[in-house]
Amino acid sequence: MDGQAIQDAALIGADALGKLMPMYLWVTPTGLIRAAGPTLAKLGGPGPLIGRRFLDCFRVDRPRALYSMADVQALQGQRILLSLREGAETSLRGQAQPLSGGQGWLLNLSFGISVADAVRDHRLTNADFAPTDLTVELLYLTEVKAAVMGELAALNTRLQAAQRESEARALTDALTGLANRRALDIDLARACHLAGRGEGAFALMHLDLDFFKAVNDTMGHAAGDLVLCEVAQVLREETRKSDTVARVGGDEFVMILRGEADPTHVARVAARIISELERPILYEGEPCRISGSIGVTLSRFYPVPDPERMHADADEATYAAKRAGRGRCVVAGG
Repeated sequence: MDGQAIQDAALIGADALGKLMPMYLWVTPTGLIRAAGPTLAKLGGPGPLIGRRFLDCFRVDRPRALYSMADVQALQGQRILLSLREGAETSLRGQAQPLSGGQGWLLNLSFGISVADAVRDHRLTNADFAPTDLTVELLYLTEVKAAVMGELAALNTRLQAAQRESEARALTDALTGLANRRALDIDLARACHLAGRGEGAFALMHLDLDFFKAVNDTMGHAAGDLVLCEVAQVLREETRKSDTVARVGGDEFVMILRGEADPTHVARVAARIISELERPILYEGEPCRISGSIGVTLSRFYPVPDPERMHADADEATYAAKRAGRGRCVVAGG
């Protein structure tokens, strides 16, 4: 007997076969399901598979549709793709092999790449797979990977939000919430670039508070901080969302008014701001009184607007307003 192939058929009970191949089907020559693995039996819907016609329970999709058991015999040994006719649309794949003695065919099936959907749709567990099947371990790894990727995505979202918040803080005045000097420099450089290309005129407005030092000296820095926050609110209300309003020093503010090319209109905006600033601001029941001197220059005054030159001209106009008695606006060159 040594070196010779053993041809005897191996006999195995249905229970043992179900443990080794929980998704097998035994189909008789006439096309009836004689036995089914326990996992496959779960998929068959409300009624039992055993005793039903194979082609009534399953639809063969590849390599071609089957209409008789003779068709099944013709596909012997080939890979077939099929699905249940009832219940969840679960795709299955496998092979049909003939049994000895004309007992029919044995089909060993699996879920293939649709295993995750099958586990969810049919509530399968580890016990529904053969002990040697790595499906459950692979599903676990897939779930772990998904969880890790989800956590990484959430972490990335948090990091991006933190970065945006950090960048916003770096461009914001902590006391008033207005833009700071760095943000102003960025916006002014962009505005000058666009204006130089003829894509948008703007006005640069410098505001220096009048009598603010007296508030700080007589009523304290808390009162001064309150006044600065009230000034910031006035500037927000008197400008548009498209404008830039920045606090660039203790009591110095700068505004970029986009789309402004008329000095008369800009002067009216400045007059409204000064009027609002001169309203008494109450601190612990006591009025704080300030005003403002404003200097303005417009991008259209320059062949090519330059941030440094415009700042210098608006600054000079602000000092001219102070020399003229404070609480007023002077337009550079006006």
